Amino acid sequence: MKQAEIITFGCRLNAFEAEIMRGHAAAAGLDQAVIVNTCAVTAEAERQARQAIRRARREQPDARIIVTGCAAQIDPSRYAAMPEVDRVIGNAEKLEAASFLPSEDAPITVNDIMSVRETASHLISGFEGRARAFVQVQNGCDHRCTFCIIPYGRGNSRSVPLGEIVNQARILVTAGYHELVLTGVDLSAYGYDLPGTPSLGQAVRRMLAEVPELTRLRLSSIDPAEIDDDLKQLIAHEPRLMPHIHLSVQAGDDMVLKRMKRRHDRGDILRVCAELRALRPDIAFGADLIAGFPTESEEMFANTLNIIEEAGLAWLHVFPYSPREGTPAARMPQLPRALIRERAARLRDAGEAAARDFIDSQVTKMQDILIEKADAGRSAHYAPVRLSSSVAQPGDVLVARAARRDGQFLVVEAAV
Repeated sequence: MKQAEIITFGCRLNAFEAEIMRGHAAAAGLDQAVIVNTCAVTAEAERQARQAIRRARREQPDARIIVTGCAAQIDPSRYAAMPEVDRVIGNAEKLEAASFLPSEDAPITVNDIMSVRETASHLISGFEGRARAFVQVQNGCDHRCTFCIIPYGRGNSRSVPLGEIVNQARILVTAGYHELVLTGVDLSAYGYDLPGTPSLGQAVRRMLAEVPELTRLRLSSIDPAEIDDDLKQLIAHEPRLMPHIHLSVQAGDDMVLKRMKRRHDRGDILRVCAELRALRPDIAFGADLIAGFPTESEEMFANTLNIIEEAGLAWLHVFPYSPREGTPAARMPQLPRALIRERAARLRDAGEAAARDFIDSQVTKMQDILIEKADAGRSAHYAPVRLSSSVAQPGDVLVARAARRDGQFLVVEAAV
């Protein structure tokens, strides 16, 4: 029997939830179906989802097409109106087994996400086609950055209890995963809603202590304004916590950050990077950056461009600003789209140069590499690696010396 196909866009949390839906669909016997798990972070993400829906209908005319995810949660009527779509379910409903049972329900099953108060535990044993596994520790966001629509797709912040996180990690490690990634919408807000208000650092410490077989642990994206002391000490002293921190920076100019309603300023970004680098000198930083935020002048943009080098950011996720209906930034004076695209390209060029510089710094050094496919993987610092020869399998961790850089890749000649 053919299983339901799941097409997932967006974040690692969506990837985690896709595996939950895979299990629910299989248990319900939902075989001839396509589930499109949408993202709403940009207009481009939504365009790609709609394109995937139309393609799925062309290629599988008899399939049942179900749409879910943040875009479907925020604007369910838009997706229900597409002739290709059979059903729309919300972000809370997609995690409920009953949502996938045969029924004659209305085409839209989307409730108020702000009414959700807990993040239920869903234990999964693996991730189809992936060398690393994700562990959800948090969902939702209590902050209201002026550019961001995601809280309206995910609801308010809520955390998974520590014991459930440890149980999930243990199951995945037992299934053979050597690298886990902790994920959430606002990861550094972890624990504020739990008894005793445990911090993210405390959660990481307990997981590492109670799952000693875990080889590698990563964090997804954290806020520069909220890195607790426990987490800093783990970054400094715990070798199983990878020397790679991805920061939700968004901009490097104080006025832009203020208009974004971020909780950090330019000095905070530089201070955090300097402090963490002092604690762990080999650390690599990634960052999210938005190009062309409303009212951004050339001088403001230059501050964002310059912070790549000043903070030592190696891996960038660059987003051209995209107005999201219902957000304050969408009502601010907008920049021309051509200028936004041009600034995004300049950020990407600077990011590629920074990545090449970092990769150059790793040549001749020994690398711990998670194999993602036969000839490629990621180093502990998240550098993309190509292997000229290896008998390792996806999911394996091997040690090899970096021989050279080839474009944006670190090349190793042989595994040891």
